[in-house]
Amino acid sequence: MNEGSPLSRATLPPAFADWFARQGWTPHPHQLALLGAQGDSLLIAPTGGGKTLAGFLPSLVELADGWKGLHTLYVSPLKALTADISRNLARPVADLELPIRVEDRTGDTKTSARQRQRTDPPQILLTTPESLALMLSYPEAPKIFSSLRRVVLDELHALAESKRGDQLMLGLARLRSLAPGLIATGLSATVEDPQALAGFMGGAQVVHADPGPEPDIAMLPTSRPPPWAGAGGRYAVRDVLKAVAEARTTIIFINTRAQAELFFQALWAENDANLPIGLHHGSLAREARARVEAAMAAGELRAVVATGSLDLGIDWGNVDLVIQVGAPKNVKRLVQRIGRANHRYNAPSRARIVPANRFEVIECIAALEAVRERDLDGDARGPGPLDVLCQHILLTACAGPFDADALYAEIRTAGPYRDLSRADFDDCLNFTATGGYALRAYDRWQRLMQRGGLWGLRDPRAARDLRMNVGTIVEAEMTKVRWKRGGGLLGEVEESFAASLVPGDTFLTGGQIVRYEALRELVVEVSPSPRKEPKIAVFSGVRMPMSAELSHRVLSLIGDPSRWEVLPQPTRDWLSLQAEVSAVPRPGTLLAETFPHMGRWHLAVYGFAGHNAMQTLGLLLTRAMEEAGLGPLGFSSTDYALLIWSLDPVTDLAPLLDRDKLRAGLGDWLAGNAVMKRTFKNVAIISGLIHRNMPGGRRTGKQATFSTDILYDTLRRHDPDHLLMRITAAEAGRGLVDFGRIEEMLDRSSVLDHRQLDRVSPLAAPLMLEMGRVRIEGQGRMRLAEQEAEAMMQAAGLQLTDDPTGFDAPAPVVPAEPPRRRKAGPAR
Repeated sequence: MNEGSPLSRATLPPAFADWFARQGWTPHPHQLALLGAQGDSLLIAPTGGGKTLAGFLPSLVELADGWKGLHTLYVSPLKALTADISRNLARPVADLELPIRVEDRTGDTKTSARQRQRTDPPQILLTTPESLALMLSYPEAPKIFSSLRRVVLDELHALAESKRGDQLMLGLARLRSLAPGLIATGLSATVEDPQALAGFMGGAQVVHADPGPEPDIAMLPTSRPPPWAGAGGRYAVRDVLKAVAEARTTIIFINTRAQAELFFQALWAENDANLPIGLHHGSLAREARARVEAAMAAGELRAVVATGSLDLGIDWGNVDLVIQVGAPKNVKRLVQRIGRANHRYNAPSRARIVPANRFEVIECIAALEAVRERDLDGDARGPGPLDVLCQHILLTACAGPFDADALYAEIRTAGPYRDLSRADFDDCLNFTATGGYALRAYDRWQRLMQRGGLWGLRDPRAARDLRMNVGTIVEAEMTKVRWKRGGGLLGEVEESFAASLVPGDTFLTGGQIVRYEALRELVVEVSPSPRKEPKIAVFSGVRMPMSAELSHRVLSLIGDPSRWEVLPQPTRDWLSLQAEVSAVPRPGTLLAETFPHMGRWHLAVYGFAGHNAMQTLGLLLTRAMEEAGLGPLGFSSTDYALLIWSLDPVTDLAPLLDRDKLRAGLGDWLAGNAVMKRTFKNVAIISGLIHRNMPGGRRTGKQATFSTDILYDTLRRHDPDHLLMRITAAEAGRGLVDFGRIEEMLDRSSVLDHRQLDRVSPLAAPLMLEMGRVRIEGQGRMRLAEQEAEAMMQAAGLQLTDDPTGFDAPAPVVPAEPPRRRKAGPAR
C-alpha cells in the first residue's frame, strides 16, 4: 500500500464511523492511512477511489472540535474543481453538523468576499495556484495563514507538468515559513514516477491505493475505414452517435479546440434523434462552460464534446462511456480521460478510441497496450524555472521587506528549487531589483531596494501592478466574441485570427457558425449565419506531440512483423507492401527514403520523435540542404516522419545529420528567429519584466509583442548573457523546438538506412497529403523562377542571354507545318 516507512492506520471517531455506515460505505485502507499520517503524504489512487475524501478526512476530524481561523487550504488546477469540491464537502459538513465554513477564493470570487477573507478567513478555503500567490503577496498573509494546519494539493501530477506547479511549490515553501508544522497532502491518479512527484512536494510518504478493476477499453468499430490523412475523425461520426445512443452519458474527448468545434458541428449534422449534446473547451465563455457543467451534473445531456478542459477530476457519476477521437498522444492523458467514465471505485471504466487516420490506428493500438500494462509516460522534471522565481521574489516584496539569506533558505525547501545555487538566486534578485546590466539605466525597472539590510519595493504603489499580473499561464492573446448589438458573450478567438477577418467572413465558435460584423473596442461582434462552410477559428499552441514512450512503442510495433496480428488487416497489408517496396522502420535504425514525384525529389525521414522535434529537424535539414545547393522547396512533418521536397536529390544523408552541425545550425537559426522572440515574450511576462494587465485595461497582444521584441533586440546586442536571455535560450531548446528529442532519436538510431526508390513508398504516401506545409524561400525558389522565366521566353520566341544587359536577337519562328486539327473523341 505504501513505500518507505510504514504508516499507521487510524480509527475513525464514532461520529464519523456512524456517518460512513449511514452512507453504506466502508473506509478504504488508504483513507485511514492518511488519517493516521503524521507528516506529508502523496496518495496515488484511481479515479473514483475516494481521493478527495481521503485528503479532507483528517481536516474534518480535527475541525469537529472547532477551530478559529484558517485550518485547511485546498489547491487545484481548475476553478471548476473548487466548485465541485465545495458541493461534495457540503454533505458531510451538514450531516455531521460541523462548525465550519467552506469557501472558495478564485478569480471568480466576488471582491467583497475576498476582502472579508483577508480578515475573517473560513476554516477551509478552496483556491488555485494563482490565487494562493496573490494572497501570499498581501501584508496580512502572516496573520491569515498563521493558523494553517493542512494543505491539500489536488491533481498534483497535472500541476507538476507546468510552471504553475513550480509557482505552487514556492507558495508551499512560503506557507511552511508562516505556519511551521503544517502537513501537506498531494492527491493524484496517474503518476509514472511517484517518488519523483513526492520529491517535487519537497519530500513525502507515498501511499498507494488499490488500483481497482481493469478498464474496459478498445477501438470503436467503425463502418468506414479511417482516411489516409487528416486529424478530424469525422468519418466515424455516425458510429460515435450510435455509441452515444447506447450509453447513458458520454464524454467525447478531442485533442484540440478547433477539431472539437468541427466534430461537434458534424455530430449535430447527423443527429437525427436530436440527442442533447454539449460542447466544452477553454475558449468558450465561462457562462457557456458553466451551463454545460450544470447540465452534465443534472444528467440532462447525453454527451459532451470536450478538450483537456474536462481532463481533471470533476465527478459526474452518470458518465458511463468515454470516447477518445484521435490518437491520445500520451498514455497518461488517455488513462486520465478513461477515468472520467464510471467514476466509482469498484466499476471498470469503459472507453473507446477512434483513430483519425490510418497511421493513428497503430498509435492507438500501442497506447491500448500501454494502458493494459499500466506503463505510463512522462518526461523527467527539470530544476525550477528562474522566471517563476523572479515573479515570486517580486510578490514576496509586495507582502513586506525580506532578508535575502532567509528567502534563499526558504526557497530551497521547495522541491523544484532544492538545488538552486546562490549565484542563480542572486541573479534573480539583481534582475528584480534593477532589471540587469543593460536595463539598469531605466527607472521603470528599478523596483527593489535595500533599507537596513532588508529588500523591499522601491515604490509601494508598484504592488498593485505586480498583483494584477500574477500567474505563469501565457496563452495566445485572445479577443472576446459577442453577439452584435450588446448580445451575450460566445467565447474567444485569437487576436491574429480576428485581425484576418473582414465583414461577411464566417467562422465556427461555440458550436455555431457566425458572421463577422465588426471589431469594436477589442471585441469581435458577430451575427448568426446560415452558411454551412465556415472559416475555422484556429487556436494555436494546442497540437500535442506524441510522447517519447509512446513513440518507442509505435516504432517497436511497426518494426516487428510477428506482432502485426494485433493490427487490422488493411494496416497489415499496408506495412507488408512497405516492406516489399522499401523497408519498415525498426528500433535501432533510422529509415530514410529518397524518391521522385511530380518533377520534384522527396526525402522522407522516419524519426518517430514527435511533431515539434520533426518540424525542427525539417528546418535544420532544409537549411543544410540549402547550403549544399540542393534547392529545398518545403517540408511537412508529423509525429513520426518528415517529408522534404527539393529540386535535387539527397544522395548522402549522413553528413546532413551530423549532430554538431545540427546543433550549430539550431543556434544560428534561433538567434534571430521568431521562436526566440515568442519564447522571450513568455519569459518576460512571467518574470515581471513587462505587464499584460494595467490599470484601465489589458495590453493587446500586438502591444506586448512590440515591447518584448524591442527588449529582446536590445538585450541581444548589449547584454546577451542577461538572465532572461539565458532562460529564453534554455526554454527555446525545449518546448516548441524540442531539440532534445532529435538528439534522443540519433542516440537510439545506430544505423542509417537510406533507401533510393523510384517511386513514392506506401509509408510516405500519407505524408504527401499532410496539411501544414512549410515553404522554404531560398535558392530552390530562385532556380524555379529562372526556369519559368526561361520557359516563358522560349514560348515567346526569345532566348535569355548570358549578358545581363539584354536579350539575344530572336530568330524568326517559322512552324515546319501548320498544326493539324484533331477530331473530338473520348477523353483518354
